[in-house]
Amino acid sequence: MALNVQTDPPVETPIDALDAYSRTVTAVAEKLGPSVAALQVPRRTRNGRTAMGSGSGVIITPDGYMLTSAHVVEGATTATAVLADGRELPVEVVGRDALSDLAVVRATGTGLVPARLGDADRLHVGQLVVAIGNPMGLAGTVTAGVVSALGRSLAARSSSNARMVENVIQTDAALNPGNSGGALASGDGDVVGINTALAGWGLGLAVPINATSMRIVGALMHDGRVRRGFIGVAGQRRQLPPATALSSGRDAGIAVMEVVAASPAERGGLRSGDVIVEVDGVPTADAGDLQRLMTAADVIGRALTVRVVRDREVLSLGIVPVELKD
Repeated sequence: MALNVQTDPPVETPIDALDAYSRTVTAVAEKLGPSVAALQVPRRTRNGRTAMGSGSGVIITPDGYMLTSAHVVEGATTATAVLADGRELPVEVVGRDALSDLAVVRATGTGLVPARLGDADRLHVGQLVVAIGNPMGLAGTVTAGVVSALGRSLAARSSSNARMVENVIQTDAALNPGNSGGALASGDGDVVGINTALAGWGLGLAVPINATSMRIVGALMHDGRVRRGFIGVAGQRRQLPPATALSSGRDAGIAVMEVVAASPAERGGLRSGDVIVEVDGVPTADAGDLQRLMTAADVIGRALTVRVVRDREVLSLGIVPVELKD
């Protein structure tokens, strides 16, 4: 007769956990290493000479399209990509968008290995992430950590405009100058963010790869620039009192702090103190919601119905966005 002997499941030790962590980071580094390049970018100095700046880039297509940070290639039209196998390839700047801190460049070469892009909207605080880039000119540097916060904001500025990049990923993976434009990857090797060292203060931040940023990338690849609608308001999130929330059907909106003179918002009747709760049928709980709407391809020149709360009354206004100019 066979005996049914029960045994306790094996207990995972700290050494086992460290081995698993190490194996995951190693696998991501091996998978993504060929897809992350060091970028050498020529820059004009104040005395008219040419100096070489550095950053990182992530190959996203077999024919050489790469993602990087807009500030890495600011003022440049060409660069050089140094791959993990030592090859140096000429690079052309296809388009950059300072207001998202994303840029698309294209390397000329064969046998390129594209990274697989993930979805940052699926990340969770505490999740393992791996950063790969070229800090301080040290190619192929790998650091690891966890997602320490989500939903952060990063200030970005073009020549004459400023906005906040929303839903930025914060990580404790070490980032230094030269990491900008490199990959932030999940434990399965999918690129979920493009690292930026702009923030400083010891923070590791990355512009997320998600549906919003991929629309920007598509526009840069196709047109070399991103067209944005502009209505001319500055505001911040405001929770609505229960009675107003009931009448408007929204819990929160954008409290208008300033209306730009002669802007579409002013022409449409929007006032300081109004709370925007909906634009074109889409809820607007914060500035990020409005910014995402203003990157839609057909928003410029089209009359939008904007629902606002004014003195506890819900009003509908007609506003026609114009194109935001640098």
